[in-house]
Amino acid sequence: MSRVDSRDLPIWAEMMSGKPYDAAHPALIRSLEATREALYEYNVMKPSQTRERDALLRSLLGSCGSNLHVNQPIHFDYGCNIHVGDNVYVNFNLTVLDEGRVEIGSNVFIGPNVSILTACHPLEADERDRGVQWAEGVAIGDSVWIGAGATILPGVTIGSRSVVGAGAVVTRDVPPGVVVAGNPARIIRHIDREP
Repeated sequence: MSRVDSRDLPIWAEMMSGKPYDAAHPALIRSLEATREALYEYNVMKPSQTRERDALLRSLLGSCGSNLHVNQPIHFDYGCNIHVGDNVYVNFNLTVLDEGRVEIGSNVFIGPNVSILTACHPLEADERDRGVQWAEGVAIGDSVWIGAGATILPGVTIGSRSVVGAGAVVTRDVPPGVVVAGNPARIIRHIDREP
């Protein structure tokens, strides 16, 4: 299946606006399917196919700096809404639901089984049944370490130099230079010295 690009369609602008949109729109479904086909190809490539894997991944991402290392498998919805800095290491089984913009800074470590989510669903069942959803972007600063099994929820910003503990569920913004852990994640330690 060839790549399908819906970014020039009105439904794409609706999705990126942060307002409710029809997540079951046929153009979006075609884009999702095309991305999943490409990710299937990526995920079954041999580890020795370094250049081929890197080229395919870069073709899917919105932007990407130098020295990106990603352990297979990975999963995301569109890919083009994910923007990655330099010197980023991603361990096994990253999931990114990138209906909104996802920014990952430079010098970031992402542990295994991490989920970064931007898709939001209504509390009302009838709206969910109609496929209504919206997206809130996620931003991860420079020199952040996200521990194994952490979940980053929609709308969250994680400040530079911070650490997200293994298994944490991050429901609100994290300031720079702290360690957060738990569900919901809370500050358990300040890393940076106070001025």
